[in-house]
Amino acid sequence: MALYAIGDVQGCYDELLRLLDAIGFNEHNDRLWFVGDLVNRGPKSLETLRYIKSLGDSAVSVLGNHDLHLLAAACASPSTNKKEALTQVLLAPDRDELIDWLRHRPLFHHNEHFCMVHAGIPPQWDFNLTQRMAEIVQRELRATHYKTLLKAMYGDKPDIWSPLLRGTSRLRFIINCFTRMRYCDKEGRLDFNFNGPPGSQPNTLMPWFNVPNRKKFDKKIVFGHWSSLGFYEDNRCYGIDTGCLWGGQLTALKLGEEVRRISIDCSQR
Repeated sequence: MALYAIGDVQGCYDELLRLLDAIGFNEHNDRLWFVGDLVNRGPKSLETLRYIKSLGDSAVSVLGNHDLHLLAAACASPSTNKKEALTQVLLAPDRDELIDWLRHRPLFHHNEHFCMVHAGIPPQWDFNLTQRMAEIVQRELRATHYKTLLKAMYGDKPDIWSPLLRGTSRLRFIINCFTRMRYCDKEGRLDFNFNGPPGSQPNTLMPWFNVPNRKKFDKKIVFGHWSSLGFYEDNRCYGIDTGCLWGGQLTALKLGEEVRRISIDCSQR
């Protein structure tokens, strides 16, 4: 059995199928980990959701910021703009089934050697705290009152971890870490103003995985979200959002004793 982590698909369904052909994926024997952002921007979000859902236990996806945006949009009136990337999902006959499946996806997933998030892990969290924080939000998303969370999750504050955070403030901070973070200052304060590649940011900021005294994990971290970073491998971290949507590549990372990258070129969107 082989295990592959897949970078941000964002509705690029045709490219996903080509990548799975390239790795020789067998849904009966192999397993896929998706780093989130299954939907939005690309042309086939509906087909992407349906396909990954159909894989059942052969695939795990963590939630990305675009996936959460879809959940929030599903709580509002459906858009009638046929050009909007998410409209095809919101108007689909199986929309409720797909939305219910999506909101039951985790924010954090792991096995013995690897763990996966969409964006990042704040430098103050160790493995156990990361797992606990993910479970807090997952419980809220899977509860009957989940719409309350989706309405309150938007915002950039609070921007630094404190064990005293409670309620909506704690939930929003957790979501922002798992689904939006790229840069921090040396104290671990989140910054959402810069999303370019390392080197383009002010010298007071650094990628979250380079913050001094970051808590060490005994597992290697796989993440996506940061297309301008491209493929990244260092600090026991692997960034695999290689910008398929922007005409870059869609990447699969074979996870095992030897980690191997397989990428396909994507069409310009």
